[in-house]
Amino acid sequence: MSGDWLEDVCWDGNGLVTAVAQEVGSGQILMVAWMNREALSLTVAEGYAVYWSRSRQRLWRKGEESGHRQKVHDIRLDCDGDVILLLVEQAGGIACHTGRHHCFYRSFKEGRWATVEPVLKDPKAIYQ
Repeated sequence: MSGDWLEDVCWDGNGLVTAVAQEVGSGQILMVAWMNREALSLTVAEGYAVYWSRSRQRLWRKGEESGHRQKVHDIRLDCDGDVILLLVEQAGGIACHTGRHHCFYRSFKEGRWATVEPVLKDPKAIYQ
């Protein structure tokens, strides 16, 4: 497969693009991360989500430590070419490093952020 399709992505100044992971069955937005060209190419080749970790400055295969991998069912590019949408099947039902189903567990209520989603598994039990 030629890499020409990668040219349709509008990479930012750091060579990254925003990637949104959405659960294929429920439509729930699970998380937002970053991808570089290699991460997106590996995601296509392997069928599982690979991201670029800005904090670790390296490729990050979702679930490499936790086992909570994301099997990719579809990859979409938005109209501006600057956001990737991954439709994924989330292994283990946990996408967030806090042990929750998704990363959007706080809701703005009465002038503050309130936790509105439960921890499904203690992160200490996930990341040993």
